[in-house]
Amino acid sequence: MPTESVKNYTTKILLLIVIILSGISLVSCTTDTDDIIDEETTIVSLSQEEKDMLIRMREEEKLARDVYDYLYTKYDTLVIFDNISNSEQTHMNQILNLLIQFNIPDPALPEAGKFSNPVLQDLYDQLTAAGEVSEVEALKIGATIEDLDIYDLEEYATQTENVDILTVFARLTCGSRNHMRGFTSQLNLYNETYTPQFISQAEFDAIVESSHESCY
Repeated sequence: MPTESVKNYTTKILLLIVIILSGISLVSCTTDTDDIIDEETTIVSLSQEEKDMLIRMREEEKLARDVYDYLYTKYDTLVIFDNISNSEQTHMNQILNLLIQFNIPDPALPEAGKFSNPVLQDLYDQLTAAGEVSEVEALKIGATIEDLDIYDLEEYATQTENVDILTVFARLTCGSRNHMRGFTSQLNLYNETYTPQFISQAEFDAIVESSHESCY
């Protein structure tokens, strides 16, 4: 074969190899990109039970915030109500973030003391009325709300495997334990105690006998 023909033939072969390798690389990149897009756009669906628990906890955290705001207007020397009310707003925001993430309508009404859930509406009315009796009763109402929060959050945590929900619920439960410590500490100043109504006595004792936690 003439030398020039050999060169041309060799050049064509090399060019063909480059084209083939480029095609393989392009297919590989396209496949990887598709995989990444699929992973990023995967939507985690929740069960109706999971949706219901988020809706309930959004309003339950609002219940805590609104009751504490109301009791602070009655007993402005009890700054604990103002401090923990601010914390409950943070809890509300964390639940709201989950509602937005999972495209669930927000049940929380903008008006203070107003609730979509009639059970929580009745509870708000009962708690605020009971808290008007005295400072001691108001502090016991605070402990009662945290008692209920801890119970519900722990119960709901057993009903889901969703990591995002479990992470938020763990933070909120930790916060409620700290709030419980705060209210019982204030009651001690009046030589009063709180008896748990929802969580067990053993769990309550373990909470109040332990130190303040860092929840984040």
